[in-house]
Amino acid sequence: MLGDTEWFVDLAESENVSATARRLHISQPTLSRMLARLERELGTPLFDRHGKRLALNDRGRIFLTHARRARAELEAARHEIADLIDPVEGTIHLSFLHSFGIRLVPELIGDFRREARVAFTLTQDAAETIVDHVRAGAADLAIVSPRPAGTDVVWSPLLRQRLGLAVPGDHRLAGRSEVSLGEVSEEPFVSMAQGFGMRRILEELCAEADFRPDITFESSELGTVAGLVGAGLGVAVLPIEDAPQVPTSVSVIPLAGSRTWREIGIIWQRDRPLSPAAARFRDFVVARSQRE
Repeated sequence: MLGDTEWFVDLAESENVSATARRLHISQPTLSRMLARLERELGTPLFDRHGKRLALNDRGRIFLTHARRARAELEAARHEIADLIDPVEGTIHLSFLHSFGIRLVPELIGDFRREARVAFTLTQDAAETIVDHVRAGAADLAIVSPRPAGTDVVWSPLLRQRLGLAVPGDHRLAGRSEVSLGEVSEEPFVSMAQGFGMRRILEELCAEADFRPDITFESSELGTVAGLVGAGLGVAVLPIEDAPQVPTSVSVIPLAGSRTWREIGIIWQRDRPLSPAAARFRDFVVARSQRE
């Protein structure tokens, strides 16, 4: 099924057979047959059909997550082979949050590799851990949220993501256009574990709303947090734009209030010079964020 990763990711992201077929320069019937063949192999539909419209379902979201990973691995293999043919000009040690590995970091690396022949070693972990990697010199750079405390690392903001309250689809607040966190102060919460950036953000938001969250389940993956919410085990604060593969049983409502975003930035050790390759990547990422 490795050959299915490219076209399936495009189709899942657009949910439009005609547009995807045009982009891939194939006919619409051909793409429809490819989808039908894949669904037969898996033994289940990956999309819900609403007339001519497609909507990715829970099984499709699972396959999409793994298809993206497979595509990233194949791209990494291509780069490794290219490196053997044309040696690289340095190695960049980059750490980042797990959730940034779906889209943000692969896009940054992919765009940069079109300009520079460099290698990357990648590490994913909790926010506090990857900040420690930078401080200890195990990572040249890290992409993290929220902004680390202290002055020993330099922080350059890259982008902001809107935050939302994830609730089960049958929750009393589902369908609202906006919600304040205080409205669920008495309800159980599902959260990332201690040391993760979203856990710190949740605790700070709840403190501003003057309550301490009753955290009944913890996880190290945002996707698992969303799944637990969908199972009716609590509510959660999640980033909306970079949301995990949220089940259809979950509604994510934008948060109201003065602090409704999480900021994502790139960090490096203040007193340790970066290698030329790492400095070039840092400058590329910062300049790219300023253009968007």
